[in-house]
Amino acid sequence: MTRRPLAPPPMNGPRFNEFIQSPKVRVIDQDGENLGVMYTREAMEQAQSVGLDLVEVSPNADPPVAKFLDVGKFKYEAQKKANIARKSQKTQEVKEIKMRPNIDDHDYDVKMRSIHKFIGEGDKVKVTLRFRGRELSHGQLGMALLKRVQDDTVEDAKVESYPRMEGRQMLMVLSPK
Repeated sequence: MTRRPLAPPPMNGPRFNEFIQSPKVRVIDQDGENLGVMYTREAMEQAQSVGLDLVEVSPNADPPVAKFLDVGKFKYEAQKKANIARKSQKTQEVKEIKMRPNIDDHDYDVKMRSIHKFIGEGDKVKVTLRFRGRELSHGQLGMALLKRVQDDTVEDAKVESYPRMEGRQMLMVLSPK
């Protein structure tokens, strides 16, 4: 009966010390000085003599670049950077504005203010036009209204999806320029 070879544990984060698989690495010390290419064992011994770990910072280079660092501190700072990046990214939402084909001018102006506000915040706007009863036979009124919306938002928005009918609704999607 043969035993399977001992595989290294799955790594989350950079490889360090004995987990570095390359026989030779380009070494950078704790002060940022390039010590040149050396054997991984030799570099690990030098790092331990300083009281630090040998951390592979660029595994895809030839040979891989390793640095004298404290692994725990390195992982902590990388996690902090990732959290800050996740916080600062803005997710684009789709806001919906509902209208009817025979909307009055004042009501239309109120809806347009909302559309301009949403687009100014960087969100997409889905304009939904609802038809009820006999209004469905007057699709040209809906098209004219959505064309008016498109013309009124031409400076700060572009049409992502042109007006189309879906059952009793006509839809159009605007996105910020």
